[in-house]
Amino acid sequence: MELAMLAIRPLLPKLGSLLAAEFTLEKRVRKGIDTLNRELKLMHAALSKVAKVPPDQLDEGVKIWAGMVRDLAYHMEDIIDTFMVRVYDGSSNPKNRVKKLLKKTGRLFSKGKDHHRISDALKQAVAQAEQLAEQRQRYEVEMPDTGHGISIDPRIKAMYTDATELVGIEEPREELINMLLQGDDRSNNPLKTVSIVGFGGLGKTTLAKTVYDKIKVKFDCRAFVSVSQNPDIKKILKDILFGLDKDKYAKIYNVSREASHLIDELIEFLNDKRYLIIIDDIWDEESWEIIKLAFFKKSPGSRLITTTRNVSVAKACCTSTDDIYRMKPLCDDVSRRLFCKRVFSPSEGCPDELLEVSQHILKKCGGIPLAIITIASLLANNHQMKTKDHWDAVLKSIGRGLTEDRNVKEMKKILLFSYYDLPSYLKPCLLYLSIYPEDHLIMRCQLILKWISEGIVYSEEEETSLYELGDSYFNELVNRSMIQPIGIDWEEKVKACRVHDMVLDLICSLASEENFVTILNGTKRKIPDSQSKARRLSVQNSNVEVATISMAQVRSISVFTNDDVDQLYKVSSCQVLRVLDLEYCPSPDTWNFLHLRQLRLEGYGGKELPVEIGKLLFLQILDISGTRIKEIPSSVVGLRRLMYLDVGWDVKLPSGVGNLTFLEVLMGLTVGKTRRSSDSCNHHIVKELCNLTKLRVVQLSWRVLDENITKTLAESLSNLRKLQVLEIYGEKGGHGDLMHEGWVPSQQLRRVFITDSLPSTLSAWINPSSLPLLSCLVITVSKVRPEDILLLGMLRALRYLCLGVDGYWCPGELRVVAEMEKSVVTADAFPCVEECIFYGIAIAPSIFPRGAAPRLRKIHFSFLARWIGHGDIDLSMGHLPSLKEVRVSLMRGEASNEVLEDAEVALRAAAAHHPNRPVIKIYK
Repeated sequence: MELAMLAIRPLLPKLGSLLAAEFTLEKRVRKGIDTLNRELKLMHAALSKVAKVPPDQLDEGVKIWAGMVRDLAYHMEDIIDTFMVRVYDGSSNPKNRVKKLLKKTGRLFSKGKDHHRISDALKQAVAQAEQLAEQRQRYEVEMPDTGHGISIDPRIKAMYTDATELVGIEEPREELINMLLQGDDRSNNPLKTVSIVGFGGLGKTTLAKTVYDKIKVKFDCRAFVSVSQNPDIKKILKDILFGLDKDKYAKIYNVSREASHLIDELIEFLNDKRYLIIIDDIWDEESWEIIKLAFFKKSPGSRLITTTRNVSVAKACCTSTDDIYRMKPLCDDVSRRLFCKRVFSPSEGCPDELLEVSQHILKKCGGIPLAIITIASLLANNHQMKTKDHWDAVLKSIGRGLTEDRNVKEMKKILLFSYYDLPSYLKPCLLYLSIYPEDHLIMRCQLILKWISEGIVYSEEEETSLYELGDSYFNELVNRSMIQPIGIDWEEKVKACRVHDMVLDLICSLASEENFVTILNGTKRKIPDSQSKARRLSVQNSNVEVATISMAQVRSISVFTNDDVDQLYKVSSCQVLRVLDLEYCPSPDTWNFLHLRQLRLEGYGGKELPVEIGKLLFLQILDISGTRIKEIPSSVVGLRRLMYLDVGWDVKLPSGVGNLTFLEVLMGLTVGKTRRSSDSCNHHIVKELCNLTKLRVVQLSWRVLDENITKTLAESLSNLRKLQVLEIYGEKGGHGDLMHEGWVPSQQLRRVFITDSLPSTLSAWINPSSLPLLSCLVITVSKVRPEDILLLGMLRALRYLCLGVDGYWCPGELRVVAEMEKSVVTADAFPCVEECIFYGIAIAPSIFPRGAAPRLRKIHFSFLARWIGHGDIDLSMGHLPSLKEVRVSLMRGEASNEVLEDAEVALRAAAAHHPNRPVIKIYK
């Protein structure tokens, strides 16, 4: 349903614009468009209601109707976009645009052929909408109630699993018990809540139950209740009362009580008692906010355990993030033991011929207990051994549509709970991940850009940053444990993600059913017949016959193979293509993609872009960074909707880039003489930059610049008040000191990266008032003063610092910070810093007084061996409570081997004295 809603959403404002602009359309067509607009709004409202019902509980006719609505919306949007491209002049001024649009429209429709073509297409769409409207009225009567109905929760098995069947539960159980009972003193400790959070199928309920069974005797009363996806608060409160005292509350379910009365009853019952209560499977913060009212802190020594799939819910349950227990996948050894216990008899174990295939199966299960148990059930039948061919078939089925086994259906149902709980705007975001192959590393930035290009991230508010909106969607999928986060940057954002194979299998299945994505990976199941209307193509294998697929309705093509794909470059039939993401593919046979939103050409062999690219008036994202292109045609400046431009280094840009006022990201800008030419390039861009006031990210490199250009560049950058990321790569001796040329930074700056620009000292603009949000700073200077370190310590949001002095790599050289003493840094300095790198500067960990840098985990510093060997340097680091890793660049200089060895011994001894025993790496 959400996909039909997704198709309708961007169409509605376009229909409104078509009517408001008073185009010279036939009266009948105009009336039809008005009818279509009204009916689509009603259909959208009906779909919103139906979307609340799980698909397996929907009437098949409703599903078919929704699919027809989706196709109609796609078709209608294609018609309107084609029309708008024919009349759009690219003007950024709305008033001028309307005048020119009307004038051009008159000329356009003076030709009978164009008039009839558009009018006929609109008539057909309106006629189809009228038919669907009749069906909508019929289905409105038949729409099921939005309640999920009664079904058996497959997770109930976890409540009654025999402890002897569990494998690898001991370590997490003891770890959780320590979190709950550490320093347990009934008289002094208030009520404590610990939340278990993790992906569906990791065993949260099982872990909570084993802990509950082991420690419940320590408490006066206890209860274990489940909240579920559609909580009945009154029933949950009654379940807690019944669990606490089954005799007293034996008839509680027969009594009608308000929620407030039940809460009062619980407060009175629990007063001065030490209780243990498990609240399992909480899906939203609102439910918890009501349930927690029953648990005052007048019951010292009591414990609450909650389980959830959502990190945000876990944070709401706990007073500290230290009280959140994050479930981890099983390690390889435990996974193997669990699998073998379910499949083989205890005396025999895994036969040699099945070792390799079993390892591959376990890899795909990814340490998820539910997946391991489910796959094991396919291979075990009263301990009768299945053939190796059967094992191979099961391995191939994972990620390609598992067999319809009863246990597999139960696992799928558990995963579907998480999918059904997603808000309507997130479901298409998740399904879109089905375009990626198994185990593919999905970069956050690239994914968000694709969402935007596909219209999945959308806002009617022009001032809304679509990228920031998409970023919030990505974070929400991480918090809901639907995707696996990979790496954290210094803005505390997830760098990338992967999709677990079991989740990938689920979303591939859903995406295929909805004709949302067509996956071409060589498996027969995912190749549609030639009559189907493929919308999005994901090409993952070169051995596929693209030519056999109808391409007329294809909106995006993503290629994940380095090999040539048969006839993929012949895409001229893709008249409504929106995303073209090619890696090492031949040049397309046409550039006439009027609807294109994103163009990425990784490994493109051509040295120039065709002038025709200027016709792509809807283009939002252009990435040619991985190509050999040397110059951008002047027609690009007409792409007024462009918001992301990555050209790669040493590429000449045309005049007029300052007209691209929608740009938010500009990457690879080179100013000055390039490596490929003695001619200077892009000097004109320096002045035009000041017009690009929406820029969030600027990455530039300069070569040889005169003082006037340097000053103009500083003034232009000062005008970018929304700038969050600034990366500058300089060339020694090629320019003036930009950072001291009237530069006024944006207060939105989060990341600053300046190398080889060689400002003489740390610039005055690097201070707490100018950069309140700065989290990452990488900078090279000619000289570091004591007051510079003091100033850096006052940056309250700084998490990563890399400070270097030019000349560090010259043999034997090390710049000494004059009169650098501990007193330079205050006890409250560097409150958030987690990693510090000092190169070319004599700074040791001892520069931080006790209390400073409380979160510092990694430090890298440099010293001459003779200084350490003579005992001139205080190497103590025990006062840094979070330290985990120390790296030291130990330079020999003129020191002997003996002095070098003594210095290394001293460094290792200092690390050994730290309570954390940090890892130390010494580079000589």
